[in-house]
Amino acid sequence: MLPLPAQFIKSVQFHFGEIGEKWLKQLPELIGYCEQKWNVKIEEPISLSINYVAPAVMQDGSSVFIKISIPGEEFRNEIKALDLFRTRKMVKPIDYDLKCGILLLKKLVPGDSLAELSNDELRTQIAAEVHNSLTYPSQNQITLLPTTKSREGQLRKILQTNPNGIGPYSRSILQKALSLFAYLNETAKQNWILHGDFHHENILRDKGGWVAIDPKGLIGEREYDFIQFLLNQLPKENVEQTINKRIEILAEQCQLAKHRLIKWGFCHSVLATCQTSDDKNHYNEDFYQGSKAFFHLCKQIDAFGATNF
Repeated sequence: MLPLPAQFIKSVQFHFGEIGEKWLKQLPELIGYCEQKWNVKIEEPISLSINYVAPAVMQDGSSVFIKISIPGEEFRNEIKALDLFRTRKMVKPIDYDLKCGILLLKKLVPGDSLAELSNDELRTQIAAEVHNSLTYPSQNQITLLPTTKSREGQLRKILQTNPNGIGPYSRSILQKALSLFAYLNETAKQNWILHGDFHHENILRDKGGWVAIDPKGLIGEREYDFIQFLLNQLPKENVEQTINKRIEILAEQCQLAKHRLIKWGFCHSVLATCQTSDDKNHYNEDFYQGSKAFFHLCKQIDAFGATNF
């Protein structure tokens, strides 16, 4: 096993603290456990974020992917989501170990991501097509997964903990985002089983077409599920125009409410920025720029009056 990338170690420590540090030390043992349990040979990892993901070869020569996560609620929700999406355009799980946080997945071929396409309108159209065949109205699954109401609760807790603001945001902006969060949750007409982390890198090409990977599992409006996509792979310039064009395409192809896409975009981008803010006042600049773009779009539809950013 080669040394782990410094950014991967930093990300795990930031998100999970001491639990993450302990997990990092256990990784060599967990990799060995995978190889023994499934009789596979694990190769070098790829695209590490906060999970250890690596290709592997099974005894019969077939290729799979091994994903090792920190065991807990988020991993359990991913397993639930994979099961709920089993018959849809989602990567197929082969096996998993709930206690150890390990998932064995079918390898997609060719496996290139939507991010590798250069035409943004085409990427957005493909994302809309995948999402249309992926999500479906929730029924009794409402208690199985977290909801957009729980995301609202996360922002509420951030405001309570940081009454004077956090990162680039004043108290006033946090209050506006929270009020909008509450309004959108209260006025939602239909809840759906959502991917929960739907963006370019989580949409891959397979032999039969494009499919989604890495669901977090969420219950809420379909509009909310596109916000990560809208914030992702943005250009350095013309951010607001790019987001607005994507919204127009998604609203038309998926029959979504444009004004709710914009409002959810502001709520979620503020939450996402806050969640990346540390005690040195560092935060994800892309999320912040996205929140400014959504704020301006919200003002165009008079979402919250004359508030300034």
